[in-house]
Order: sequence, then C-alpha cells, then structure tokens
Amino acid sequence: MLWVKAFHIVFVVSWFAGLFYLPRIFVNLAMVPADSAAERERLLLMARKLYRFVGPIAVLAVALGLWLWFGFGISGGWLYAKTILVLGLLAYHVWCGMLLGEFATQSCQRSHVWFRVFNEIPVLALIAIVILVVVKPF
Repeated sequence: MLWVKAFHIVFVVSWFAGLFYLPRIFVNLAMVPADSAAERERLLLMARKLYRFVGPIAVLAVALGLWLWFGFGISGGWLYAKTILVLGLLAYHVWCGMLLGEFATQSCQRSHVWFRVFNEIPVLALIAIVILVVVKPF
C-alpha cells in the first residue's frame, strides 16, 4: 500500500504543477499584443505540450487514488468530500483544454485578470484536499 500511496502523491503533485502553470501561460497569452504572432505561437506550443503531458499524469493520479480507496479499503466522510473536489479538478482540467482551444482559434475574449483569478482555483482545491486528507475532519 505504501508504494501505491507514494506514487499517488508523486502523480498528484505533478498534476497540480501542470494545473498551476497552464493558467499562468493563459495569463501571458491573454496579454500578447495582436502583432506578436511569434510570441503567441511560442506560448501556445508550451501550453499544448504541457496539457498533453499533464493529462496522462492526471489519469495515473486518479487511478492510484481509486486503487487506494477500493483496493485497500480507505474510507471516511472526508474521502467523499475529497472525491468531489477531485471531480471538480478534473472538470477544471478539461476546461483548461477548452480554453486552450479558444486561444488556438483566437476566439478567447477573457482578460489576463480573469485568468489570474482562474489560476487560483486549484490552489484553493489543494488547500482543501490536504486538510481533508491530513486532518480527516469527518
């Protein structure tokens, strides 16, 4: 069980790194001047590569979490709350992919300020998840 837990943590940390950095790229994309095609393409390339890299990591993080839950019988009310937050993070991840598509087609109308706020969502989720896992309040 400890090996599964260790790799679950590694993949969760890696997934969160992507969830923190991808929206930061979006902030920069939203600030690119219209006449700076090279900068825009460089940022889009970075965002695409990061999104493709982090997707399988998210799958591994969730798969190992499910293995811990069902394979080793980890349970408690805190786990259901954590699961809801993880489902929200998966939706956030998909939303990032949709926003990336908007940037690729130059149809994104959101400001860099909006993306700065959007970037804080996984931070709040991480805080809540760590508290749930460590404190197990219910």
